Amino acid sequence: MRKLALAVIGVLMLVGAVFGAKKLIDSKKRPKPRARKVVKAVFVEEVKNGSVPIVIEANGRLTATRRIELFSEVQGVFKNTGRPFKPGQSYRKGETLLRLDANEYRASVQAAKSNLYNLVSSIMPDLRLDYPEVFPKWQEYLASFDIEKSTPPLPKAASEQEKFFITGRNIYSTYYNVKNLEQRLSKFTIRAPFSGVLTEALVTEGTLVRNGQKLGSFVNTDAYELQVSVPSEYGYLLKVKEPVILSNLEGTRTYQGKVVRVNAAVDAASQTVSAFVQVKDERLKEGMFLNASLSSKNEENAISLSRNLLQHNSEIFYVVNDTVLNSMNVSPVFFSDKNVVVKGIPDGTKILSKPVSGAYPGMLVTIVDDSAEATSQP
Repeated sequence: MRKLALAVIGVLMLVGAVFGAKKLIDSKKRPKPRARKVVKAVFVEEVKNGSVPIVIEANGRLTATRRIELFSEVQGVFKNTGRPFKPGQSYRKGETLLRLDANEYRASVQAAKSNLYNLVSSIMPDLRLDYPEVFPKWQEYLASFDIEKSTPPLPKAASEQEKFFITGRNIYSTYYNVKNLEQRLSKFTIRAPFSGVLTEALVTEGTLVRNGQKLGSFVNTDAYELQVSVPSEYGYLLKVKEPVILSNLEGTRTYQGKVVRVNAAVDAASQTVSAFVQVKDERLKEGMFLNASLSSKNEENAISLSRNLLQHNSEIFYVVNDTVLNSMNVSPVFFSDKNVVVKGIPDGTKILSKPVSGAYPGMLVTIVDDSAEATSQP
């Protein structure tokens, strides 16, 4: 009897434990919260297609349109010209840039001239006897011969006999030898081929200059060129004489230029086309970096958008019935650094004016007025 009572008590305790555990578990269950529909605020703009100018942005470094590197073709000591041969020194066309000591070489030129004069003088008696008709012009040539000046050209032969006679006396070869020496003597003085400024000077007064040595750089400051590289797919848009707006890197100054040349070949490495823009302005210096805006053409029935609004390079989001977000395919025409010109959006379509994080077709949205946000900001 006692064992039966203990068994009944044990069963009752087990059943109670089971019910207690079940009650405890049920008490920890909480009702699931209902999912709230999230409605994002978006900014939109109404599409109005029109004529959009295609502006190609590029940049480059200015170089002088006329620039020469100065090299010496002779050897000599650099002499003082009365003006410092230093960077920044300006010269007018024809002024002496640099002069080398040519006293020794000049003496040899004078000796060659004297030799030519003596040769012509030696044939005068024979000319008087054998060719009296040509004697006066050779006599006039001797009278005009000045050893301190450039050698005058020889009289032209009137007949074959006269030419053979002059050639046989070695006058022609001596004359051309003298002219060659005079030409080389002129290389001891370098004159400015145009008005400009010395931008680089590699020699100083008293320096021994050797044949082939670089002396400096000389540029004309009236006009500069800017070489810019444009992607090859837009190369066909570039046209000579098209106006170009240039600006410095800070955007504080603008300049007017024009396209003067367009390279017909595409760079194989970068797949770009080079265009050369000429600009004239007293504020410009060689070596400056400038940004160029090349207006190529107008794209009709198109609109310009921020590149951030373009999805997968061919989709944009628009708002349906002011409440639902949807997407549509568009046709990009031109890409710049910040904007893209697209076609294929119907007029009156309300598209996003600012990107929305996590946007997807079917998202519920509410339109916010741009003007209201602008007035609310301090």
